[in-house]
Amino acid sequence: MPKAPAPPFALSGRLGLWVAQVDPVTLNVIRAVGTNPDSEFPLASTYKQAVLWALLKKFDQGEVSPTERFDVTRSNQSLGAYPFDGTTIRDLSTRMIQWSDNTATDIIHRRVGLQSVQDIADHLGLCRSRLIMPTRNWWVMEAGLSDTFNGTGRWVTATGEERARLATLIDEDARQYRSDFIQRKLDGYFDHRYQPADDLKTHNLSTPYEFSTLLAHEYLNPGLSARAVKWQRDVAQKGFGRYALKAQAAGNVAWFGGKGGNGWRILTYSGYFQTKDGRHVVYTFMQHGANETYTMPNTRRAFAWINAGIDAVIGVQTPRPKVTVPKEPVRPGSDAARAKAAAVKGAAKPLPSSPQP
Repeated sequence: MPKAPAPPFALSGRLGLWVAQVDPVTLNVIRAVGTNPDSEFPLASTYKQAVLWALLKKFDQGEVSPTERFDVTRSNQSLGAYPFDGTTIRDLSTRMIQWSDNTATDIIHRRVGLQSVQDIADHLGLCRSRLIMPTRNWWVMEAGLSDTFNGTGRWVTATGEERARLATLIDEDARQYRSDFIQRKLDGYFDHRYQPADDLKTHNLSTPYEFSTLLAHEYLNPGLSARAVKWQRDVAQKGFGRYALKAQAAGNVAWFGGKGGNGWRILTYSGYFQTKDGRHVVYTFMQHGANETYTMPNTRRAFAWINAGIDAVIGVQTPRPKVTVPKEPVRPGSDAARAKAAAVKGAAKPLPSSPQP
């Protein structure tokens, strides 16, 4: 496939991009552009789309109810904000995608089973994608708190049953610690010992091409019931990205599902959208080893590149000009004039005092 256009604005670190128009029936690539499409990158929170798909498969199999409720405990609380006790798994799935809640993600990931999320990639033959780890486990490994990870050199290359066995042991290690203790140890790691190569050993990872392939299947051929697809679409459309697309500004997005992620020197964005003229597009952007430790300010630069790739694949998406509707003059004595006078008169009245808490 042709190389992607150069990023319109400078982006540091290793970069990867895949943008493709796919056939909605065969899922074959019709046209695509890419940069380092087969290089492995940390996925950060964009991997949570695979967790959602694994959850919906379990729902269709009758193994999970959307009304099932969960509490936050010492062993399942991850870093960042977290849900209230008693939150349903349906609401956890929304928090996972819309707010990128790590604790909600980990509860769902463990509920469906570590291997069930990895199976999403394995069944598609995506052999360079590792999706097996809940979020807390990445940080426990990087902070040096997993005896299993520290004691083996086999994790990075492990596959199949060996990977599943080691993942279970690492997960047991990770659940021993309070989240605030993990955060303190992780802060020390990032301040003094961080190496970008560690991300590829500990995080879930994929390539721009492989993860875009996963998204094409998830949104176009998920093998789900109508009820599960409705759940999927209700949640996935809340992920970040739609309003950063030029195609949206051009009025050419009929439906969107996506997710972003960021970490220490890591930024990822991926998604799928259908255009109003019936074309189906997937994209994955990855940045690793950025000069910036906090990468969210790179979002506009990232989407400038994503949009350049989309323009190269389906044609230039031109934002529609904003339409300014002129205000009609208010004629004296008209209903509009009387309504305006009443509103002004009402606004002049003192507001009632409100009770103090």
